[in-house]
Amino acid sequence: MAAIQQGLSTSISSSTSTFLGQTKLPFRNQNVSMPSKTGCIVRCVATPSTETSYKTKVSRNENLAKLQAGYLFPEIARRRSAHMLKHPDAQIISLGIGDTTEPIPEFITSSMAKRAHELSTLKGYSGYGAEQGEKQLRASIASTYYANVGIEEDEIFVSDGAKSDISRLQVLFGSNVTMAVQDPSYPAYVDSSVIMGQTGRFQKDVEKYGNIAYMRCTPENGFFPDLSTVPRTDIIFFCSPNNPTGSAASREQLTKLVQFAKDNGSILIYDSAYAMYICDDSPKSIFEIPGAKEVAIEISSFSKYAGFTGVRLGWTAIPKALLYSDGFPVAKDFNRIVCTSFNGASNIAQAGGLACLSPDGFKAMMDVVGYYKENTKIITETFKSLGYKVYGGKNAPYVWVHFPGRSSWEVFSEILEKTHVVTTPGSGFGPGGEGFVRVSAFGHRENVVEACRRFKELYK
Repeated sequence: MAAIQQGLSTSISSSTSTFLGQTKLPFRNQNVSMPSKTGCIVRCVATPSTETSYKTKVSRNENLAKLQAGYLFPEIARRRSAHMLKHPDAQIISLGIGDTTEPIPEFITSSMAKRAHELSTLKGYSGYGAEQGEKQLRASIASTYYANVGIEEDEIFVSDGAKSDISRLQVLFGSNVTMAVQDPSYPAYVDSSVIMGQTGRFQKDVEKYGNIAYMRCTPENGFFPDLSTVPRTDIIFFCSPNNPTGSAASREQLTKLVQFAKDNGSILIYDSAYAMYICDDSPKSIFEIPGAKEVAIEISSFSKYAGFTGVRLGWTAIPKALLYSDGFPVAKDFNRIVCTSFNGASNIAQAGGLACLSPDGFKAMMDVVGYYKENTKIITETFKSLGYKVYGGKNAPYVWVHFPGRSSWEVFSEILEKTHVVTTPGSGFGPGGEGFVRVSAFGHRENVVEACRRFKELYK
């Protein structure tokens, strides 16, 4: 045993430390100590990992290889981390990724806690639930958001969030469809299309993927595309209020969009994740538009209303009237996708969703929305006072600021370096976002006020 110990001891590095008579090593060389019958200690030292040249015979998914760099928001997080290493004492303020910051209202979390506790009782325990969501929650979503447009509870599919449903819908439609998207828009639409194999390769000269119709949305066209220039595609992604521009489409504009989809035999995937921020007469649901049930799917979420970005709860509404070219109901295929790939949203999260839609819960959500809208007003007024053209903000928690003649990433870096504030470069949302920066209103009030003070110092 002594010989074994001596031999093993030679592999212990000089960086070891002693704790209660036992040798402790860094993570890669950590000891497992065990007493022997003779009272000595055998130290088993893990050998360092080494590079291997072995490769499987499985080819990489060529569609993933098409993706450019990293997904936008992890890339921003990476740059923020690098900045923090460079400036360890700086007070970083994040107005970049659209992540909520204010606590979930207690009325809602109390319902979730109650449901969680019930799971520890024989009477209250439940395991797998319906993949489509609990019946009571589906009914509550239908009555709260779609009472006047005829969407029924069995047309609602509860999920773990709108982002997840975007990818499920992509799986539903497969790789042989063509796709149109607002430019700029939430990057998950394009990236999921690339992964599914719907697109061509990235064209660096125009900053676009082949086989995608980019519907340019600019201040000049009121952030609504000129549909006469848009080619026919199978699928149209459309978000209103839009992320990142903050613009909400009018009833007249959405009527044109629904008719455009109908004329082309297309399916419209309408993202209404920010609908509760609308404060004018812009439609909150695509199903307010006559004929939409024959061409549209709507996705939405509790994330930006109740602070459920971590809880994860959303829904997709697919009308029975939406049919494929052969007459088969789209909802039936989506139901199959859901049943195959998903076991349903957390029962605790669904209890929270049900609380959100009670009278007290809905009021609490509107108070949260109102808080962020006040932040939006502060940010908007700050950049306007500095002479910048500012868009959005009124019907969404995002402010879209124009920096003419400048690169979005250049402005992002300048703001981060000189103010320690994280924003989002507009070009990350598509080529139409170049020259803009998105500033999120999701932040504590004192941080938003301080960030705006720093903006004034930088651009006065």
